[in-house]
Amino acid sequence: MKILVTGGAGFIGSHVVDLLLAAGHDVVVMDNLSTGVVENIPKGVKLINIDIVDQAVADIFRTEKFDIVSHHAAQIDVRTSVSDPVFDARVNILGSLNILECCLRYGVKKVQFASTGGALYGEQDFFPAEENHPIRPLSPYGIAKYSIERYLYYYHEVHGLDYAATRYANVYGPRQNPHGEAGVVAIFCDRLLSGRAAVINGDGTQTRDYVYVGDVARASVIAIQKTLNCAVNVGTAIENDVNTIFRILNSAGKFNMTESHGPGKKGEQKRSVISWQLASKLLGWKPEVNLEKGLELTLDYFKKKHVRS
Repeated sequence: MKILVTGGAGFIGSHVVDLLLAAGHDVVVMDNLSTGVVENIPKGVKLINIDIVDQAVADIFRTEKFDIVSHHAAQIDVRTSVSDPVFDARVNILGSLNILECCLRYGVKKVQFASTGGALYGEQDFFPAEENHPIRPLSPYGIAKYSIERYLYYYHEVHGLDYAATRYANVYGPRQNPHGEAGVVAIFCDRLLSGRAAVINGDGTQTRDYVYVGDVARASVIAIQKTLNCAVNVGTAIENDVNTIFRILNSAGKFNMTESHGPGKKGEQKRSVISWQLASKLLGWKPEVNLEKGLELTLDYFKKKHVRS
């Protein structure tokens, strides 16, 4: 099948590209390279450098005739969405609608959408959150992601477009951008390897569900192959706090850096962890890379990157 991966030069999208190629699909990447990098795209894969909000996207769909779209292109920084919700909505809502309209107009059979579990449920009533947990996003980013889930439901019910919304937990791993994408694991790796203080926001007891990017990409590719027409969590159901992340990385790299704390971030969610039982039932998927192994792989990637630079 011919599959378009929007955001395919980025952190998660590029790993999805790798797995789709390995499965024998014809893959095209659409990315404006605002945070993605060309080096993430395997040789021979066509890159179309364009923003998803651009109306010329329609010409690309008309010409390329995609069978499936894996939609990962997004404004993904929660803090940016809080400081500039209009920009976030322009990319994450209007840009996504531009893609979905093109899917409808030019015969795309299915959309796999990179949604969020970490930012969707808000302060949770129960742990881990299942897909039926109340939706209470605390950021414009979470609001936008849920909006597109509802649009996907509409496009399926009214127009027959199949979809799978994969609600990712806090994804980490190789290729994460420690600057543009602001994942705490990538930031800590970058700072520790540079000999700079890795400052922990607040007391560091805020928890997240950290899921390895390889596991996430695998879930996404399975979701492309299945008929779902619903949202599915992709996480580990295990909570870890920021202090734990720092201590594992600090120990694994033998950095011996002093733990440093700064002011907490206003409005930051205290606990976030999601269930993967529905993914197990519908996709036959489960997380396979534990935190210690995943952090080791991530640190090794950043070490090599520092050596090259």
